[in-house]
Amino acid sequence: MDRTTLLAQIESDKKLHISFLQSLAQAPSPNPPGDTRAAASVITNYLHDHNVPFEIVAPKADMPNVVSDFHGGNGKTGPRIVMNGHIDVFPAGDDSDWKHGGAWSGFNDGEHIYGRGTVDMKAGTAALVIAFTYLYAHREALDGSVALTVVSDEETGGRWGSRWLLDEAQDKWGGHCMINAEPGGIQSVRFGEKGTLRMTFTITTKGAHGAYTFLTEGATMMAVRLITELKTIESIRPTDLPRSVEEHLQKPEVRATIDEIMGKGAADVMLVPTLNIGTIHGGLKVNMIPEHCTFEADVRLPIGLQAQTVLDHISSILRRYPDVHLTVQEAASNPAAFCDPDHPMVKIMADVAEATTGRKPLAIPGLGATDCKFWRYLDIPAYVYGVSPETMGATDERVKIDEFLVLIKVHALSVWDYLHAT
Repeated sequence: MDRTTLLAQIESDKKLHISFLQSLAQAPSPNPPGDTRAAASVITNYLHDHNVPFEIVAPKADMPNVVSDFHGGNGKTGPRIVMNGHIDVFPAGDDSDWKHGGAWSGFNDGEHIYGRGTVDMKAGTAALVIAFTYLYAHREALDGSVALTVVSDEETGGRWGSRWLLDEAQDKWGGHCMINAEPGGIQSVRFGEKGTLRMTFTITTKGAHGAYTFLTEGATMMAVRLITELKTIESIRPTDLPRSVEEHLQKPEVRATIDEIMGKGAADVMLVPTLNIGTIHGGLKVNMIPEHCTFEADVRLPIGLQAQTVLDHISSILRRYPDVHLTVQEAASNPAAFCDPDHPMVKIMADVAEATTGRKPLAIPGLGATDCKFWRYLDIPAYVYGVSPETMGATDERVKIDEFLVLIKVHALSVWDYLHAT
C-alpha cells in the first residue's frame, strides 16, 4: 500500500463520502438540549460497516462520545495523532424559512449539502471519520498510533466531551499532536484561538412610575450607562503576547487571509479584546421605571491577555455602580490558547493542502473557541484545517461539497505523512 493508492481510493469513493455526510446532517443533534444519540448512531454504523472497532464513552447518557484508536503495524514506534471532531450543533429554532425541507434535510443541490451544523462541524467530523477509516484499513504501513475522538458536548463547553476524555484518560486521548476540522477555511491552518470571559451583570435599584424619572435612574438606564463604560475594555492590550506571534500576525499576507476567511475587519480585532452584550432583560411594563435588569457580556480575549486584567478593569468601573453585582460564568470562560505555528504538522498540512487545492494555507489563529484549547492547555499542539465558516449558524447553513472532499484528503494524507508511511 502506498500513498498514491490511498489517494486514489479516497477519490473513487466520493459518492459514498457525500452520502455519509448527508446521513449525518439528517440526524438532529442541537445543543441545547444536547441529545446526540441519533448522530452518534450514524457514526457508529459507518465504523461498523467498515470494520473499525470503536467504543462508546458516555458520562452523560444522551451525549455519547465515539472513540477508537489503533497502532501502526510496521513494528516501529512513533508519535500518537488524535483526530477530534464534534457532532453537537447550534439549535435550529423555527426552520420554516429554510429551503429544501428544513434544518435537517441534508439536501444536496450538486454544490452544497444543506443543514444545521453542516459547517460547524458535521462536514469536518465526517471527513475525520472517513480519513480515520482509511488510515485504519492501511495501518500496517504506519508508525506510531492514531486515535479518533468524536464528541457530543462542544457547543456548551466540553464538560461531557473532550474535556471529560482528557480529564479521565489523558494518556490515551492526549497524544503528541491533535488535528481538528472545525470551520477554519481551507486557506488556513489554525494554530490558536481567542479566549472567552463570560459574565452576568445584575442591577437592583429603585423603581418608580415612568413619568417620575427625576426620582430614579432605573435599572435599564443604568445598564445602558454601564455598558457604555464597559466598551473601554476594548482599549486594553495584551501584555504577554510572544513577539514571534505578533510579528507573524502583522504580516500583510496573514492579515489578508484572516479578513478573507472571517470578514473584513477580523485582522484588526485578532490582537485586541472585544465586547458583546448577548442578552439583556429588564422592566415589567413600558410606563414603569425598572427596578431590575440583567445582562450578559461576552469578552473575547486575545492571545497574551489574561482574564484577570480585564476583571481588574471592570472592578474599577463597578466602584461607581454600587447597585450592580457581577458574576463570572466560570464554566464558559477559558483562556486564549495557541501552539507553535511552525510545528511540523503545520508544514505537512499546508503542503498536502497546496497539492490538493493549488493554494498553500497560512497559519492563523481563530476568533471563536474550539475543543483544541483543551489539548493546548496540556501543551499538546492542536491544529485546525476545515471548511469555510460562511453560513455557519445561519438559516440555510450549507457546506461546499468540494471543500468537504478536500478535508478528507488533507486529514488522511497529513496523518499518513506525519507517521512516516512506508
